[in-house]
Amino acid sequence: MELEMKGTQEVLYAINAIYLTLGMLACMALAILLGAVAGSNRAERTSPEGKAQISALQASLLGMLALLLGFSLSLALGRYDSRSAAVSTEANAIGTAWLRTDLLPEPGRSAVRSALAEYVAIRAQTGSVTLIEVTTLAEKREEADAAFARIWEIASDIARAEPNPATVAMTNALNDMIDAFGTRDAELDRHVPEPVLYLLFLTLIFLGWLLGFAPRVAGEQPSLTVVAMIVLIVSLLFVIIDLDRPRRGIIEVDQTPMRALAASISAEMERAE
Repeated sequence: MELEMKGTQEVLYAINAIYLTLGMLACMALAILLGAVAGSNRAERTSPEGKAQISALQASLLGMLALLLGFSLSLALGRYDSRSAAVSTEANAIGTAWLRTDLLPEPGRSAVRSALAEYVAIRAQTGSVTLIEVTTLAEKREEADAAFARIWEIASDIARAEPNPATVAMTNALNDMIDAFGTRDAELDRHVPEPVLYLLFLTLIFLGWLLGFAPRVAGEQPSLTVVAMIVLIVSLLFVIIDLDRPRRGIIEVDQTPMRALAASISAEMERAE
């Protein structure tokens, strides 16, 4: 399945991270095997200088791979941190707006609180929807937009009828809330660019081929340390990919601030009734 985001189709993002890493592990194993076969055929025809050149190439490729892995991990971690911060920022903004409803007069106060409780419940539910569930995600965003429109309509009517510092503070809180909404959703759409992952995959496959080729050219068998290194590299690749999927996989962005706020507001609404 392909996921459309920002007007482009991203193939890898819709594929489960486990399947991607298992597929890469299989590709590298095949590359090592093919490299070993090619190395066996070239062993007798390769001079000592040629073997030294192959070793130098192998070391250079490992350095390039380390750079790519470090760059990709840094991008993935940065985006993970910014998504986590965006959830907390939106929860704080909604919480501030909720507290400032106490400054509003009745009957508008109750109407705003009711719409705000519905809004935060929708946003908490949205955090459980994966980004590949495009239809469900769009529905939740439309519901949140409709709920916020009701909040803004009621609050703006109150502000026009009774312009005072309290109503101004409420409208400012709502502005911060909608800004946090946009920031959080925008952060979800930002992840490691697919061309970087493609380059990383190609480098890994070529490295696998070279790790099979180099020992056989030298008349040796690939050692167990090569297998351990491949497993370690693929494990790191899995972490990078999994970090980049904020709502599915092993490492997910913590939605506790939004869920806790929704539960708190819901409990307060029930006590008020």
